[in-house]
Amino acid sequence: MKKIYVLALLLGAFSFSSYAQVELTDDLESYTLAPISAQSPHWRNWSGVDGGSDDANVVDDEANSGLQSVLVSGNELTDLILLVPSAPISGVYSIEFQTLIPAGKSGYFNMQAALTPEGSAWTQALMGGNVYFNCDGSTPGLGGVTGVIDCSAFDQPFTYPEDQWFKVDCVYDIDNQTWDMYIDDVQFVFAQPLAFGTQVFIELAGLDFYSASANNEQYIDDVVLYNGDITQSAGTNDFAADKFSVYPNPVKDVLNISSKAAVDNVVVYDILGKVVLQENPGTISPSINMSGLSSGSYLVQVTIGGSSKTVKVLK
Repeated sequence: MKKIYVLALLLGAFSFSSYAQVELTDDLESYTLAPISAQSPHWRNWSGVDGGSDDANVVDDEANSGLQSVLVSGNELTDLILLVPSAPISGVYSIEFQTLIPAGKSGYFNMQAALTPEGSAWTQALMGGNVYFNCDGSTPGLGGVTGVIDCSAFDQPFTYPEDQWFKVDCVYDIDNQTWDMYIDDVQFVFAQPLAFGTQVFIELAGLDFYSASANNEQYIDDVVLYNGDITQSAGTNDFAADKFSVYPNPVKDVLNISSKAAVDNVVVYDILGKVVLQENPGTISPSINMSGLSSGSYLVQVTIGGSSKTVKVLK
């Protein structure tokens, strides 16, 4: 499973970009193979004790790029927080990371909405819901976001590629108190409320990666913290929203795609991420026959000129 790339130059464990929108990147490469919290100002463990039993280790048995990643293991309680240094209180902000969950294993994270002073135990500030991957250990490749304390019911389910690296983009609309989530550039979570119990939003403090069960085994690599919607940024997804539109929505039988260029590919996913319809029209403004699909919510991925964007369609 390990992917090894030949690096001409190791630039360090993390860097700050000259582009104003990129606040921080971290490829985990220049840390030692040891607990991470004492090695970086933007990683800390829940207890606040560097190297404590809940700290996560930098490892070299898996990596998305380079040779190293960080492991949130279920063999012992692990509770690792990726801090957002700027702790934004308004606007749109994105957190991107690559993650690997081996076959049959589980993963978990949530967003924390208030910082806790350094050197003290973290104070719970969960908002936006719990995000589980294979929560019960018997549903590999399936996950969901839930506003309850466990995974007994999901507000928005999703699928993910098991036993391989995949990209997660969390886009937080702080002003509207909602967030979206993309897996490998396909949107699965739409406008999930920034709400959990009685917690009040103070700031976007960070993501909490926690070993929610003994089955947890989640590797994290190639983190990007970004001021704005990273899914719309050049080099990440330069597919302009005005390249196409879809109508009617809700659709009864035929979905029309209005575009300025030829649409190469259209893939329709159900809410669990299963492909239910795929066409390669190769024409400008094609029509897609969805009459054979049941009523419900669908994700329609449109590809034009090698770039893709996904929209939600109701039927």
